[in-house]
Amino acid sequence: MPRQFLCPVFGSSLWLVLILQSLISSAATYKRPVSGGKRPSFLERTLILLDVNTRSPVKVLNDNFLSLQLDPSIIKDGWLDFLSSKRLVTLARGLSPAYLRFGGKRTDFLQFHNLKNLAKFRGPGPDYYLKNYEDDIVRSDFALDKQKGCKLASHPDMMLDLQREKAAQMQQVLLKEQLSNIYSDVTITARSLDKLYNFADCAGLHLIFGLNALHRNPDNSWNSSSALSLLKYSAGKKYNISWELGNEPNSYRTMASRSVNSSRLAQDYTLLRTLLQSVRFYNRANLYGPNVGRPRKNAILLLDGFMKNGGSVVDAVTWQHYYIDRRVTKVEDFMKTRLLDTLSEQITKVLKIVQTHTPEKRVWLGGVGPAWAGGTNNLSDTFAAGFLWLNTLGIAAAHGIDVVLRHSFFDYGYNRLVDQHFNPLPDYWLSLLFKRLVGPRVLAVHVAGLQRKPRPGRVIRDKLRIYAHCTSFHNHEYVRGSITIYIINLHRSRKKIKLAGTLRNKTVHQYLLQPFGTDGLHSMSVQLNGEPLIMVDNETFPELKPRTLRAGRTIAMPPVSIGFYVIKNINAYACRR
Repeated sequence: MPRQFLCPVFGSSLWLVLILQSLISSAATYKRPVSGGKRPSFLERTLILLDVNTRSPVKVLNDNFLSLQLDPSIIKDGWLDFLSSKRLVTLARGLSPAYLRFGGKRTDFLQFHNLKNLAKFRGPGPDYYLKNYEDDIVRSDFALDKQKGCKLASHPDMMLDLQREKAAQMQQVLLKEQLSNIYSDVTITARSLDKLYNFADCAGLHLIFGLNALHRNPDNSWNSSSALSLLKYSAGKKYNISWELGNEPNSYRTMASRSVNSSRLAQDYTLLRTLLQSVRFYNRANLYGPNVGRPRKNAILLLDGFMKNGGSVVDAVTWQHYYIDRRVTKVEDFMKTRLLDTLSEQITKVLKIVQTHTPEKRVWLGGVGPAWAGGTNNLSDTFAAGFLWLNTLGIAAAHGIDVVLRHSFFDYGYNRLVDQHFNPLPDYWLSLLFKRLVGPRVLAVHVAGLQRKPRPGRVIRDKLRIYAHCTSFHNHEYVRGSITIYIINLHRSRKKIKLAGTLRNKTVHQYLLQPFGTDGLHSMSVQLNGEPLIMVDNETFPELKPRTLRAGRTIAMPPVSIGFYVIKNINAYACRR
């Protein structure tokens, strides 16, 4: 956890005055418990004083800070044919504006074919329904072609049931490839690209397409023939796309028994930039990379060499992070503070390299998910995973990471935001609230923990994580100058937070997220201020109603919960412009 955002600033006389005022106020209103009444425990007596610097933001992020990713595996398991679903498009539109990165482990096995419809390029399906299934897909495609503008479909339940059966069989194949690190080629046709772009465009997402970097010539230089064919087709359709080359190049030796050093990788990116400039429609298109993996020894060396030899050619530097592997079996693993803090350490390593070579270059964090290899069923798709996800957003924002790409929006393993029944999972609702309430301007947080008996070595802030931003300007329910604070309480007890300083005696809107149902942290459903969140229909979200806390009231965070708090009408100078 970055100290500068969570620790109190005691060097300021103003801050000391604020604490003393709050203590005096608390003492004035304190009443001795009635004799015989239940005495509050030590944890219940703990009070947190919170203030925010409202003069100027410490970081200003991209408007598309929270963005999305789709894995190319949706081509193999058939779900790409269903991206035109009204419900899926509605859910994606709820998270716009955002980038949509089409990439993942199978990026470097993608082959483009300028063909409209070839059943042989689709993944295998059960023989007894394959022909009728393919016919249904073709008929659906013809119906979509007749539509103007956004092409949206309502697929019959029987068709979706068959697709889920097909996807379940293919998922075992995909998982085996992932665990063995041996991948088969993936063919993306012109028709598939049309469907992918239609989905992004209808949802208000900007598509970033990852090109195959492992298509190599005998001298190990990049073979750009397939990429050039794809660029020309996309330009002819006037598809507004940004580009990326490869995925985790530091792992090519284990994936394909072939290595690409930093100098060669920089040359490949320079060649791609030249290709983009040769295609008139894309001569100003953005290029992102090198998308290295977690900053361990090989990835750090590769990133450092790339930045030294060709870092200027990319518009933003990209890298990836995941927290834990598939051996995780307990929900408690998602709540370990030591695990949550690993991201801060890795961001520091990456920023040091980038700032050494290109100080002004923006840094993006891609491929983010709770767990590696598609996640773990009943863990990385539950409420518990939300602690990791919101912690990622908070830490990344505090460090100035410009964009965070969530892997994956739909279908990929158990790290997804939306399941195969097109139902939003807990991390989706968390992302939706973040999009609606949190703006790109990051504010410094000052926190003081007042404890009756200090406990050496135990800092309450480790498990109570607090971040602050200007409220999103896209949210017209709040005037400019409002502040949004979001809090993660990992404690097994309630925590009280007293707003001090500039936040004192202000009306607060509370958006409290807790698991819904009897499964607790394993729940795949969420309640907002006590009301379950469920889509009204395929095109209508439930109303996200806040609970109003009267001015001066202490915020009480329930155990293991997540809360967003909008400070209304504070007229913060940092948030007015």
